[in-house]
Amino acid sequence: MEFWAQIMRCLVRKPYLVSGIALGLALLVCAPAGAAENFSIPILVYHRFAPSVVDRMTVTISLFESHLEYLRSSGYQIIPLRHLVEHRLSGKPALPSRAVVITADDGHRSVYQHLGGIARKYKLPVTLFVYPSAINNAEYALTWAQLAELRETGLFDIQSHSYWHPNFAQEKQRLTRREYEKLVNSQLEKSKATLETRLRSKVDMLAWPFGIYDDELIAQAMAAGYIAGFTIEGRHTTPRDPVMALPRYLVTQTYQRKLFVDIIEGRAGPPVKGY
Repeated sequence: MEFWAQIMRCLVRKPYLVSGIALGLALLVCAPAGAAENFSIPILVYHRFAPSVVDRMTVTISLFESHLEYLRSSGYQIIPLRHLVEHRLSGKPALPSRAVVITADDGHRSVYQHLGGIARKYKLPVTLFVYPSAINNAEYALTWAQLAELRETGLFDIQSHSYWHPNFAQEKQRLTRREYEKLVNSQLEKSKATLETRLRSKVDMLAWPFGIYDDELIAQAMAAGYIAGFTIEGRHTTPRDPVMALPRYLVTQTYQRKLFVDIIEGRAGPPVKGY
């Protein structure tokens, strides 16, 4: 009875979940984690990789490999993001006691040039969140052929970062309500459809552009077919976090050895909030 009491309290606070989407999907957001759940897992998000720092979002190859070496030597297991999401939704598969997840946002070409080889070397599962408008178009971005090659390794899961990475908070202020809703739906649905068509693989996870989300955005994302969403709030994810707003650490070159260790071990907050 307490389970359903918690569900009803959630739906009273979030009535859009009933009116906007199927009740079954609403339960994914509202359902409390089981009493036995007690995981705390850092999800890391990188953006660009290079031999040397070229901007504030670049992590050097040597620093990234030092992160991997620490995780390996300290008994951490890098797991696919999908395993964490599936466990969060259904309780399976079981999670290792010392788990870490690695993601990379935006679809910069350095993911293919540098991360691809490192992933093969370490057998590293990575989830890429990309915005399709840049693919094959922007000079800095991956091509569709490169994305397909990464996916075919079996190490890379390619998911949505909206269609062209808008700032939803700014767009909400600029547009009428109808225009804004149309923009959001287009960004979520077009990204998902384009990636699924081009790569012939399931796309049902979303990294919120700039980490911006709210209840209405969550409802629209779930209606579009997404089962999990990710922020950049800079803390470990736990069973208490909504599955459509799971926190990640935004990793930059400031994550030198001591700070990286302290964050992974839960002893420090993130040095960077947002981007």
